[in-house]
Amino acid sequence: QVQLVESGGGLVQAGGSLRLSCAASGSSIGSMGWYRQAPGKQRELVATISVGGNTNYAGSVKGRFTISRDPAQNTVYLQMNVLKPEDTAVYYCNAKIMIEKLYVYWGQGTQVTVSS
Repeated sequence: QVQLVESGGGLVQAGGSLRLSCAASGSSIGSMGWYRQAPGKQRELVATISVGGNTNYAGSVKGRFTISRDPAQNTVYLQMNVLKPEDTAVYYCNAKIMIEKLYVYWGQGTQVTVSS
């Protein structure tokens, strides 16, 4: 069983920055990532990072957001710069574990609101 605890959301003006953190309990954690869901929209990928540090970003955040990972602490971060009102959403941390089959875990979500 893996638990994900997120922190760092909040209210910021357009052009500002926020840093999200997600601490994972458990072991054998594989790739981790961030997803977001705006009101009335489907949950979408923001960024992922593999165990080896390979990253993947949604086109809408590329160049503005940076995902990083501290393997020793089982923590993943999302540095968000030049925030836009359209970045407003609940951000969810995600972790995958492959033990005979794939297990996917989600955090409780943290609200990010960007005012114009």
